Amino acid sequence: MSAADQRCGLFAPEVGAALAAATAQARGAALRAGTSGEVLRQTERMAQARAATADCRSSDIQTAAARVRSAFSGFAKLTRLTYAGDVAGWQADRNIYRSARWQLSQDTSFGADRMAFGLIGKDGPGALVAVARFADGAEPYAARLVLRDGTRSDRPYLARLTGGSTAGLPLAQRLPPAGAQKAYAAAARAPAGPDILPKGATSGWAFRFPDTAAKELASLDPRESVAVDFLFPGDVTRRAYVEVGDFAAGRAFLTVSGR
Repeated sequence: MSAADQRCGLFAPEVGAALAAATAQARGAALRAGTSGEVLRQTERMAQARAATADCRSSDIQTAAARVRSAFSGFAKLTRLTYAGDVAGWQADRNIYRSARWQLSQDTSFGADRMAFGLIGKDGPGALVAVARFADGAEPYAARLVLRDGTRSDRPYLARLTGGSTAGLPLAQRLPPAGAQKAYAAAARAPAGPDILPKGATSGWAFRFPDTAAKELASLDPRESVAVDFLFPGDVTRRAYVEVGDFAAGRAFLTVSGR
């Protein structure tokens, strides 16, 4: 139906956004279950081929479009969704707040420390931010986001994976080797406000990454992981891992209107 919409202009923009979110979520579920990327690409090509020959005014197309609109009427009323992952999921929140809050977030522990990572804003997809609490009170002077460089490798690195489901594969084994990585340095650092601190934390540090980093994160394979490195004096680094999962689906969900 997304392919048919591109050709026939079947849906209003908000319905198209809902379809984009559903497509990203379905793709992630299929990949994590063991479906190969090539099978998904073939499925997409088949859908586009069928849409290219369909009669936009046919009863079949109009009936299917009506069903999508009916389904969207319920979906548009949702303001919160949980996107489960293999190891860690994303919490999405489309509510509008007076102050900046987590719109899409994933919580993780790394050693004795804790981090919340995702999008922070008031309305619509916000800034990509990592907020960390360090149990020993240490203060990082910088942070960087490490992820696969698509110009060096067009496929994910999934250690010990020869096929099938990725359930149980540690996040540290989903990041490519150094030669296939790129990094985004945080553009800003500030003490974190109480509304965005990780669970159980009373203080912490917030690091904002460039908008291009969020776009690149959304383009990654949902089975992958990325890392956030916090840098401390004395050449000390503490690393936290994030499961890419349904980040793209959650980001698309934030753009759906109808609240």
